[in-house]
Amino acid sequence: MAQIIADKKQPLELAHILHKHIGDYKNQYRLWPQHKKIVSDLLNCRTAYLGGHIERCDNCGTVRIIYHSCRNRHCPKCQHMPRERWLEKRKDEILPLSYFHVVFTLPHELNAIILNNKKVMLNCLFAAASKTLLTFGKNELNGTPGFLAILHTWDQKLKAHFHLHCLVAGGVVSKDSKRFIASTGDYLFNQQALSLVFRGKFIQQMSLACQSNKLRLAGHKYKKLKNTLFAKTWVVSVRNPVKRPEHVLEYLARYTHRVTIANSRIKSLKDGMVTFTAKDRKKNRIESITISAVEFIRRFLLHSLPKGFVRIRHYGFLANRNRNANLKTIRRLLKLPTQLLKMKASLEEMMLQLTGIDITSCPCCNKGKMQLIVELPSYRARAPNYLSAVAA
Repeated sequence: MAQIIADKKQPLELAHILHKHIGDYKNQYRLWPQHKKIVSDLLNCRTAYLGGHIERCDNCGTVRIIYHSCRNRHCPKCQHMPRERWLEKRKDEILPLSYFHVVFTLPHELNAIILNNKKVMLNCLFAAASKTLLTFGKNELNGTPGFLAILHTWDQKLKAHFHLHCLVAGGVVSKDSKRFIASTGDYLFNQQALSLVFRGKFIQQMSLACQSNKLRLAGHKYKKLKNTLFAKTWVVSVRNPVKRPEHVLEYLARYTHRVTIANSRIKSLKDGMVTFTAKDRKKNRIESITISAVEFIRRFLLHSLPKGFVRIRHYGFLANRNRNANLKTIRRLLKLPTQLLKMKASLEEMMLQLTGIDITSCPCCNKGKMQLIVELPSYRARAPNYLSAVAA
């Protein structure tokens, strides 16, 4: 008789909290359509609802059922492979230079406006940060820098904390594209100067959004807000450079495709209270935080992104439109070998590279190969009954 591989008992996950307490959340807060989609996907991730397939070992006959992932970018379980594929594409873009980590942070006085106008305000953040770095590259290094920006919207306690992590290549392409000018030592740009320019450019972008009616703020309130923002010192941090190119991808992996909270940080769910861990950066220690499940869900959903919103963007000589041509020019200027295009690795090949585990191998006999025998259909056409009842 063929053996069936049973699912292992899963540790506590975000989906468990949603399953038990999304009804309590709905009693206190409205479940917006974009939030309903996130909740539905996370509840059904790797379940029969999304379909899957059945495999059987060609040696011992062991049967394994594998369900599909939801692939929602807010899901803690679905970011590993997209991150690895994204990093694989970046390998040919890394140059033998120092890379600088610059963080642009928005004042918390803007939190309420951002949460109610996410697309407009977060686009202002990207525009202000990118224009700041491009301006400094032009004025201080006499050329166009290359960098990518990654949006994070949370702090360790899951509260609103809007900031961009930018990884900036340590050099610029001259205006005539005939020289590549490297930055000097461990210095990129002055933090205080970056802060002043970033503040001015963000407020300028916000004003343009108001003038075009993309952002609606009463005149007297906006004037008061501007005065408050100009009076504050904005935080821009230039961290120590990553000096070895082979470490750049490892460094990037810490920030790309991250979600609000990893399942590994969730420690307990008891009597409607959730305990999770958070790093206290000032005291440099890990602490436990306990809040109600409803508050936990509210904080998690604060960080939902608008549909189609791009949270990783490329600028300067790494901008999407001319990236390949620019990198080819830079490699020629630096007398580096031309990078060869690599074939896209399959899921099985990537898992073998990353974990050393052959997922096609039978986990029971370790001799046979798991063969697909049947596809399981999904039920995406209708929402799960318990969610439909909650959202009604």
